[in-house]
Amino acid sequence: MSQTVRRAGAYTLVSLLALVAPVSPAVADRLALPATVGDSAAVGIPTAAVVTAAPFVLLALAAFVVPEDSALFDLFARPSDYEEGTLYGLVGFSLAAAALALVGTSFDLPMTVYVTSVVLLAFGTLAEKASLELSSDRFLATTAFAVAAFGAGVLAQVAVAALGETAFTPPQAVFLAASGAMLAALLRSMLYDRDDPLVMTSTALVLWLFADLPLDLTATQVVVAIAVSLALGYASYALQTGSVTGVLTGTLLAFLSVVLGSYGWFAVLISFFAIGGLSTKFRYDDKLDRGIAEENEGARGSGNVLANSAAALVALLGWAAHGHIGVPQDLFLFAFAGSVAAAMSDTLSSEIGGLYDDPRLITTFQTVPPGTDGGVTWQGGLAGLVGACIVGLISWVAFQLSPTGTGVVVLAGVCGMVVDSLLGATVEGTLLDNKGVNFVATTAAGVVAAALAVAVGIVAF
Repeated sequence: MSQTVRRAGAYTLVSLLALVAPVSPAVADRLALPATVGDSAAVGIPTAAVVTAAPFVLLALAAFVVPEDSALFDLFARPSDYEEGTLYGLVGFSLAAAALALVGTSFDLPMTVYVTSVVLLAFGTLAEKASLELSSDRFLATTAFAVAAFGAGVLAQVAVAALGETAFTPPQAVFLAASGAMLAALLRSMLYDRDDPLVMTSTALVLWLFADLPLDLTATQVVVAIAVSLALGYASYALQTGSVTGVLTGTLLAFLSVVLGSYGWFAVLISFFAIGGLSTKFRYDDKLDRGIAEENEGARGSGNVLANSAAALVALLGWAAHGHIGVPQDLFLFAFAGSVAAAMSDTLSSEIGGLYDDPRLITTFQTVPPGTDGGVTWQGGLAGLVGACIVGLISWVAFQLSPTGTGVVVLAGVCGMVVDSLLGATVEGTLLDNKGVNFVATTAAGVVAAALAVAVGIVAF
């Protein structure tokens, strides 16, 4: 067993200190401690949170004084720790867990979310490091992380229910564990080991949001969501339409679309991932010769996926949380469909239109070289219109839209394509990069779709 795997194993043992959380109220009662630590119940920190954080704080303090030439130092040390002569990695991990306990619990962070976020990160990392000992395949290592993190997340919630004598709801437990595992795997694939505090905190905050949503989950829905998202992830990787981080991002978005929305939302989203991804591969060698091909053999990364899907994700979350927002739920449905239509329209316009000669700059109509930002062809415009119509038709079936509602989605998608070209001709390369342009264009399309739905009377406030 390598030192890397041993270190990851040691961190998994440290993460189990989070299980103090469900028993901390009983410990505080047994010791006859006051309910809060502070001047008053209104501003004080719950004593249970202090009890939960205490082991991590003590461990962080101990990490500062561990001798550099000791076996304990070698067990926990990361390469950067040897340079500094201090176990800063362990300090950061411990203090992040302690801060979540103190701050999060004071603001009603669910105990299941706290324990799950700490534990799944450590166990996922252990599985990832062990996988890399057997194979250098990053996809397999990331898969190992996600699977182990998911299992640890579910078991963590079982333990919280047992130790804290609280109810255990399997659908929600699986949903939170799967969401946390995929999100943590995505962040871990993009960051370094020393960024554990960021991964842990980000996972906790997102799971906190999900736990607070008024969801009516069923076991079938969650299981199907996991199955279809994993199938999508594997197909994307096998067809090389996405990098490891791109596959993870798409898989997470697909999972959330089923759970937070419905199978119809998934169908709309998957249309973009499937057709958009394949269009990138279409006549790839020709695009390479023309200098317009996507990097990494057309495999889209997480930044590209998020740039095209962030607006749709926000709309999806808005749909699920509409009761807290006070906005008509269908407004988010049109924003979602419109943003996806724009992503599809722009992708097909670029990938198909770039294969034709004599593109013209959309602002001046002057002929420009292929691949010029803001350069358009009539063939690309037609392909973009077809892409918007595809999403519109799928939305018509999935959401049972009226012909007017379908037209709203198509028009919003075309508007997004035009906005993308206008931004490409004016500010891309100076104020925004390609991902920024995609994000603004899809967001604009979502806003246009929502506004049109209100204007024509489909959605009423």
